[in-house]
Amino acid sequence: MLIAKSTGGIGTHVADLTAALRRQHHDVLVATDRLTASTFGWSEAHVVWPESRIETASAVRALRRLADGIDVLHAHGHQAGALGALAVRSLPRGRRPALVVSLHNAVLGGTGRRVVGALSAQPFTRTAQLVTGASTDLVEQALRWGASWAELAEVPSPRVPGLIATPPADRRQRRRDAATLLAAVGVHTEGDSDLVLTIARIAPQKDLGTLVAAAAADAAGDPNPPRIWVVAGGGESLLADRLREQAERTGAPLQLVGAQGDPAPWLRSAAVFVLTSHWEARALVVQEALAAGVPVVARNTGGLRDLVDGVGRLIDGSDPQQWADAVQALLSDDLAWSRAVAAGRERAREWDDGDRAATRWVARYVRARAMT
Repeated sequence: MLIAKSTGGIGTHVADLTAALRRQHHDVLVATDRLTASTFGWSEAHVVWPESRIETASAVRALRRLADGIDVLHAHGHQAGALGALAVRSLPRGRRPALVVSLHNAVLGGTGRRVVGALSAQPFTRTAQLVTGASTDLVEQALRWGASWAELAEVPSPRVPGLIATPPADRRQRRRDAATLLAAVGVHTEGDSDLVLTIARIAPQKDLGTLVAAAAADAAGDPNPPRIWVVAGGGESLLADRLREQAERTGAPLQLVGAQGDPAPWLRSAAVFVLTSHWEARALVVQEALAAGVPVVARNTGGLRDLVDGVGRLIDGSDPQQWADAVQALLSDDLAWSRAVAAGRERAREWDDGDRAATRWVARYVRARAMT
């Protein structure tokens, strides 16, 4: 497993997949950088990731030594794919492992950035036996870049089975639980309030300005019972300050409560989960929301479409009123809300858990190895 710097979803996926493969008695090495190894407790990890461009050559040599004689090098992410391709191609053909590259993020931005992304992908699309995407649009992107074999590889959240095992609470109980959680972080609500929850990093990609504007638009409709919108997550402090100022200026009933160690109590207390991100792959937190029985309103993009289509509400664009209307439509119609709860949990039951996903990966590895 080769992974660049990660403290979030990609690292969580690699940790979960590595553990599942080891349970199935496969030998797995992890190669990464020092911070990622520390974050995920990989004391045995090989620290090979270059800290700067001038260290790239030494990183390739270190990775080449690890890759010599192994069966598969599984690189996670665009940068890891490029580094892995350099290491594999530097080995004699008879000693090269199969190269598998998993794409977890899209190349966002203007035409120039996308062209650079396509060019920098050529080393691994020409070398890898398999390129996987965490969402269907990433698979299509890999094929456009020239991958000979590309397919969808769903990234499961390790929290989903536990959330599925717990029956969801009704609206009244969720309001009580939400009030308790909010009081614990210093936010006091008057009376019963539905919790509209977002769990996300405070970062431009999440388009949280639209979320604040949607909360203000929702409050202008004077919902009964009232609603409190909450963002749980750490990130850019200056952006967080701007979001708080926007909420105060517009009268949005929105609170930023910072990163929370365990998202499960928040999910079980939420009436609706909202994610306004410009793009996401197979967002772990959306999987978890559906498994917890929280109706989801998300942007119609990337892997969010794969997860939510048919069981939640998908929104095109950043019109705050559309987001507010989608939340209102769910919370003003008890039957629609109950159906969304049931449909989301039913979909979550269909997904592979970590062990089944690992078994699928082994089948891919065997086929990729046969293609070397």
